[in-house]
Amino acid sequence: MASKPRIAVIGAGPSGCTLARLLLVSKVDVDIIIYESEKSLDARTQGGTLDLHTDTGLAALKKAQLYDEFVEHARFDGEAFIVCNKDLKRFINLGGTQEKSTRGRPEIDRIQLRQILIDSLPPDMIKWNHKLQNVTLDQDGKPSLHFDHGVETGFDLVVGGDGAWSKVRNALSPDKPFYSGISGINFHIKNVEKTQPELYTLVNRGSLFSFGLGMGLTAQQLATDAALSVSNWMLVPENWQEIALYNCNDAKASKIALSNGLKDKGWNPTLVSFLEKADEDVAVPRNLYMLRIGHKWTHKPYLTLLGDAAHLMTPFAGEGVNVAMADAMKLADAIISACNKCSPSISAEERALAISTDVKKFEEDMFVRGTRVQQMTKDMMDAMFFDPGGPEKNIETYMYTAISDEAPWGTKWLIWCGLRVYYTIWRWRNLN
Repeated sequence: MASKPRIAVIGAGPSGCTLARLLLVSKVDVDIIIYESEKSLDARTQGGTLDLHTDTGLAALKKAQLYDEFVEHARFDGEAFIVCNKDLKRFINLGGTQEKSTRGRPEIDRIQLRQILIDSLPPDMIKWNHKLQNVTLDQDGKPSLHFDHGVETGFDLVVGGDGAWSKVRNALSPDKPFYSGISGINFHIKNVEKTQPELYTLVNRGSLFSFGLGMGLTAQQLATDAALSVSNWMLVPENWQEIALYNCNDAKASKIALSNGLKDKGWNPTLVSFLEKADEDVAVPRNLYMLRIGHKWTHKPYLTLLGDAAHLMTPFAGEGVNVAMADAMKLADAIISACNKCSPSISAEERALAISTDVKKFEEDMFVRGTRVQQMTKDMMDAMFFDPGGPEKNIETYMYTAISDEAPWGTKWLIWCGLRVYYTIWRWRNLN
């Protein structure tokens, strides 16, 4: 008789912790260990805000029995949303909502989501400060996990939820992330309602996305520090931080250089002021990378990927965490299905084969879902950054790409026609 299955999850991000929580509440008899390279949850800045979607992120939280905890922190008024050009002419202007009137995309700070998920797991399930160096396979395909502190073996399944530069992916696929062509710097404006009330009012506790001339400026309300997260995105070489005429990690120098750059390009003064009014304590420069659209691998027993490790994309469609949590939900179903089919007397090899069979089916489904969302993200990114016409020319494409994926097939032509009519009138009123 084989001992119960052992599952290693690499990475305590939203995807890995969601998977562990779903297996925990399913009552399936497995041992789960999460290995996380960070020393603790607050070891570094945890990013900005996330909008969770009804059929993916929110569905996973409900299945994980964590929706009530989510609602305690969710910002339904954070569904307020502006998309505008560099002149602050608004293509989209949506107000906030409440839970009963939600448009299905409430916001939550990334650190709050991680805290909810981590708090739902047994304290000893996550092994902090375990940085994976590489994964090797023996002659039977069984993995060994090489950490800074030593080697771990004996797993029925190793799940790579270890992000863009996944070490687990290296054992499955030769593909590496490549530079998208877009980079930026992130700033904060803490306690924005009191310190910069005019900017707080404009963002309306939600998000503002502005695009023009191959550049982007985003401002998003956070719960943490009651701050605005402000980012300036631009088309630059991958080594831009090395050749920049200012220190990209110096908040004061960076915001002066970037705001002057926007002024020189004729950006609206109110939009420029998001940078001018940014706090001067922290600046976080960031290059955006992606995996090739349609990334897949030949299935190997004992190993799989989910989230960014499987289908890394840029953030311009807001789908990354949602598809990652959907991955976790579907992978949990696959593991549970395999375990339920295994009798107590089954051998370890037979159990590994059963798990491998169901995980392979999960991967085939994930390849389709991931490719679709990768393509959607690239199309939205291209429409705003890489097409010379920018938002004035491509707003219909941007909007259609964003909403048609969730629409019934028979209504898509109506959506496109409606967008064409609406924005033709909008251009006549606003751009002439």
